[in-house]
Amino acid sequence: MLIDARTLPDQDVIKTEVCIVGAGPAGITLAREWIGRGFRVCLLESGGVEVDPTTQALSQGQIISDDHYPKDELEAGRRRQFGGASNCWHIELGNCTGVRHTPLDEIDFVKRDWLPYSGWPIQWSDLQPYYHRAQDICQIGPFAYDADTWSDSKAKAFPLKGDRLTTTVFQFGPRDIFAQDYRQEIQASDNITTYLYANVVEIETNESASQVTRLKVACLNGKNVWVAAKIFILAMGGVENARLLLLSNQVQKSGLANQHDLVGRFYMDHPGFRIGELIPAKSSLFRSAALYDLRYVKNTPIAGKFSLTEAVMQREQILNTSIWLFPRPKGHNSKAVSSLKTLLASARRGQFTKAAAHVGEVAQGLDDIFHIAYRSITKQRPILADASCGGWSSYEDSDRKYAFFEVAAQVEQAPHPDNRIALSDKRDALGLPKAQVHWKWSDIDLYSLRQTQAILQEEFAEAGLGNYNPDPEEKMLSKLYSAHHHMGTTRMHDDPKQGVVDPNCQVHGVSNLFITGSSIFPTGGYANPTLTIVALSVRLAEHIYEKR
Repeated sequence: MLIDARTLPDQDVIKTEVCIVGAGPAGITLAREWIGRGFRVCLLESGGVEVDPTTQALSQGQIISDDHYPKDELEAGRRRQFGGASNCWHIELGNCTGVRHTPLDEIDFVKRDWLPYSGWPIQWSDLQPYYHRAQDICQIGPFAYDADTWSDSKAKAFPLKGDRLTTTVFQFGPRDIFAQDYRQEIQASDNITTYLYANVVEIETNESASQVTRLKVACLNGKNVWVAAKIFILAMGGVENARLLLLSNQVQKSGLANQHDLVGRFYMDHPGFRIGELIPAKSSLFRSAALYDLRYVKNTPIAGKFSLTEAVMQREQILNTSIWLFPRPKGHNSKAVSSLKTLLASARRGQFTKAAAHVGEVAQGLDDIFHIAYRSITKQRPILADASCGGWSSYEDSDRKYAFFEVAAQVEQAPHPDNRIALSDKRDALGLPKAQVHWKWSDIDLYSLRQTQAILQEEFAEAGLGNYNPDPEEKMLSKLYSAHHHMGTTRMHDDPKQGVVDPNCQVHGVSNLFITGSSIFPTGGYANPTLTIVALSVRLAEHIYEKR
């Protein structure tokens, strides 16, 4: 059943056994695990079935960073709508739209002596059976991410010589299963009620803050309702999970579960950027690189990538990273073409001095300009693959269409307490302080990036693939994009002085409050977090079912 919370009587009290806050992949997975289980479940979602601009504006916040962090990142990566962030997924998969999936690596779970604050209180093997379940829920292929499983005679991994790089794959799953298919399943369930346009604004507890008594829900039409339950679960993502705890400060003045000043800290993302170019030693490399394209294999969309091995990460004390290849035509990143665009735009605005400064660069690159112009006129533009679009390996004459590979990376960010979610002095339409993100690079982040470039340069050369030309650091960082993967703000740890939740996702010191999603990640690797979020949610659903 789906109910618009705005239609409920003001000050109404909803009584249930389990209350889930947030109908994104985490909350939806939890709810589905309990369909027909014989106890009442309440699922609260801030938005509706369709996106609502007024509700979406509640996600606006402030970014405080001097390190090129995108200023619109906070709102752009989230969606207040049934299906949550899955509504933002935009990778083209031919007959549908979706997202990339891969599990965290085993090294992501272990304590690395050279990486402060690393280590999960659970092991990779503890999560492995739930990863298998997550594969089915995300409607992707078998739990196999090695290159050999997906290779054939025409698409093989590049023959690397050393022990520092390996080829692994992403699998890609459909977007609409969460927002549509699973919504219909939940709606048809007799024991689950979903309330839309229900904004949870406060967690109320007993006098010792050891037990949650009820949640306050505010609607944008001015109504307030309450939810009373035996068990409460926050599944709102890395920003809102922390924000709600900080807002709930009636008993603990620094925020619920924040007695050790941990809520909101250790915020992590997956920064991504172009890190250089690979100039193939032979043009035939484009024809033999199909494994690294986004394409269907065994009825599953996959794409190969390079990954650092655990051996090199431990030996050189660097963070986890994935490296992608995107073929590009001659002149794609030409300074002359860029200067010509700037020259023409400046001339149109009457900025003739600025335009004149680019004349020399244009004159030196006329070959690139003529090449781009000819391709445009004759409509011979090859597909410009990127992180959201593949298909380039289907061209039979790819060796003539392309000149080089653009090399991109999605990187692990080290957990650091100064990277955090805090409360702003600006307020939203409900009168609540907005979220404020503090973000910066750490020394190990930048060191890992430089070392990864050095490894690529040596490994590509030794394998005879070609010359890798790394981009300068400032150029890379100036074009940083956020993957919108908000992690770490309610981290998991055995010790309440070092984490917000315990290994069972229960908030330390609060007997009936749990958290799931990427906010509980102690470290984030480079992997897109959805598969791990779903696996953790299945694990939590099993634990709570046994506990209740």
